[in-house]
Amino acid sequence: MAKTMRIIGIDPGYAIVGYGVLDYTGSRFGVVEYGAVTTPSQMPFERRLEYIYDTLDVLIKRLSPQYMSIEKLFFTTNQKTAIDVSQARGVIQLCATKNNVGVFEYTPLQVKQSVVGYGKAEKKQVQIMTKTLLNLESIPKPDDTADALAIAICHAHSAFSSFGAGRLMNLKTR
Repeated sequence: MAKTMRIIGIDPGYAIVGYGVLDYTGSRFGVVEYGAVTTPSQMPFERRLEYIYDTLDVLIKRLSPQYMSIEKLFFTTNQKTAIDVSQARGVIQLCATKNNVGVFEYTPLQVKQSVVGYGKAEKKQVQIMTKTLLNLESIPKPDDTADALAIAICHAHSAFSSFGAGRLMNLKTR
């Protein structure tokens, strides 16, 4: 009997953190829950980080994912945004670590390759394929939520490759 892997995919941010929780058994996906953690723009930045941590902590404790897959950052223009999102990513990764959830990072190119089969796929193509793979009635909104589900799919596909299996084994022996 195939073992089920529970994955929480995260599209990091500080205004919106998309999340998607999937069960992956054999080659089948089961959607557990998805949504977004949002913080008001008028909230002080450190309180936004605290809110993200606290909300994800409750979510992780309730849904018990084994693994977190999170998007690696790629910024070319706005350094302030990059630094703020990096701080949010740190808080998100700390939350996972404090809850004994293994953290795996994927580039946007890896996510597109895993979900669509083409690393330069358009965002809409990734969303449509995510909807199809998960048998959803519509593309989840906001976009950050659809992205988080795609990141979770990427981890499921990567975990069972020879490269991914080794990464999971190393994580379990730490």
